[in-house]
Amino acid sequence: MWILRTLGDDEQTFRLLPNSVKTIGRATGADFIVNESLVSRVHCRVEALAGGELEVRDLDSTNGTFVNGARVTTARLATGDRLRVGRVELIALRGAD
Repeated sequence: MWILRTLGDDEQTFRLLPNSVKTIGRATGADFIVNESLVSRVHCRVEALAGGELEVRDLDSTNGTFVNGARVTTARLATGDRLRVGRVELIALRGAD
């Protein structure tokens, strides 16, 4: 299982089970809702791959998706990597499956 935890005062924790695909955005239809102005309605998709890796894919967001400060279209995350959508930063953590 992967955990994405927001950093800052209003901490949120999102869990991804193996082989699951979730969206991050501010729309009520997003799987993980991040209600911030610079976050697109459906900003990016995260997928816990069968091999245990975590992949993020930008969904043509207005302000981009960033991993460890670099703008990405698609990237694989490792434990401790920082994912930024809008002004919200999340840390990727590998939990117990």
